[in-house]
Amino acid sequence: MKTIKQNIHFLDEELLNAVNPIRVNVIGAGGTGSKFMTCLMEINHSLIELGHPGLQVHLWDDDIISGTNIGRQRFAESERGLNKSVAIINRLNRWSGTNWKAETQKFQRDIDGKIPENAGASIYVSCTDTVASRFEIAEIIKQLNKQYSYRRDSAKYWLDLGNTKYSGQAILATVDKINQPDSKKFKTFDTLPSIIYEYGTLMTEAEPEDDTPSCSMAESLQKQDLFINASLAQMGASLLWNLFLFGMIENRGFFHNLKNFQTKPIAVGS
Repeated sequence: MKTIKQNIHFLDEELLNAVNPIRVNVIGAGGTGSKFMTCLMEINHSLIELGHPGLQVHLWDDDIISGTNIGRQRFAESERGLNKSVAIINRLNRWSGTNWKAETQKFQRDIDGKIPENAGASIYVSCTDTVASRFEIAEIIKQLNKQYSYRRDSAKYWLDLGNTKYSGQAILATVDKINQPDSKKFKTFDTLPSIIYEYGTLMTEAEPEDDTPSCSMAESLQKQDLFINASLAQMGASLLWNLFLFGMIENRGFFHNLKNFQTKPIAVGS
């Protein structure tokens, strides 16, 4: 009987055996991003305890904390009026002794089409609200990868986290092919497709018409369940953590529904 090999993606060797902290860009510091940052702090601490150099995180967001953000997002009343990325980065740096950076701007091209300085990273995590922003992120990552493919922190992975009122998804993609080791036990995949590649057309058609900011906590909760962002952030972080902890993954993402408490994994190779 022929044995069926399990589909696996192995972590890029430069990240697995890194000698310097891995540069991570988190894009968006709202409901999901603000909570994902706490998860990254825990991942960073755990990696260092295991002998890995850990992470160097830059958080991109130009938004200011308002009363609507307090409660559902990870912000305190005392932080009202501060920039979101600055508030989160200052808090985490004080907590864990890191030297992570706040980028008080959107991760997008300027009016002249120029990419923001210091935008390069090995891992990108998008926690944005719109389909347009995801297309923009995909184009910027693609361009940066062409320009700086020789650099130590050249783009390797893009993890996208997105949600509606009760459901969401996390999809981990490779920016380019990742060399895979020879394996007699596993069927390896050097490429993981992005959310744009797989669902770009569907995402555009499903773009909600009303993307205006909420004016109150009550209005905000009409658009998104109280815990969808937190549960998505935790599970998305777990996907990234497993990739580092075991050096390989069999699932490249998941679809998550908090209303019926069901989660469907997306297998590597599917």
